[in-house]
Amino acid sequence: MALLFRSTLIQSLAKTTRPMWMSMASTARRNMSSHNKETDAEFDQRWKAYFERPNIDGWDIRQGINHMNRLDLIPEPDIISACLKACRRVNDHSLAVRYLEAIRYKSNTVSNNVWPWILQEIRPTLNQLGLSTPEELGYDKPELALKSVDDM
Repeated sequence: MALLFRSTLIQSLAKTTRPMWMSMASTARRNMSSHNKETDAEFDQRWKAYFERPNIDGWDIRQGINHMNRLDLIPEPDIISACLKACRRVNDHSLAVRYLEAIRYKSNTVSNNVWPWILQEIRPTLNQLGLSTPEELGYDKPELALKSVDDM
């Protein structure tokens, strides 16, 4: 009889009281499901508008670049051009070149055809701003690298 009473008591308590984390998890799940998805065009417009702000500074540019790098994507050439123009407005040539290096590295991990296409698309912006690519500056070859033991 005591065993029956105990199992009934446990079942009734389980039905009436839920742990705090269970109610929080269900609320979070409910709130996250109503989030709207951003289209690719809206994403591109948002980032172009971010880099085209007139009062942007170097810290904001770096924050935007780091955020896009964390998203693990290669930005569209329009976004790259907007970022390069923002780098030029704050007079930070090194940031622009480092940004191009990061894009080259990410695009070469995907395919060897992506980086030449990006260069072709952003070439007018590079010429307008007077920026050099990492290859033109010699950053694609290490300066003080030792000869490989396989080549000796």
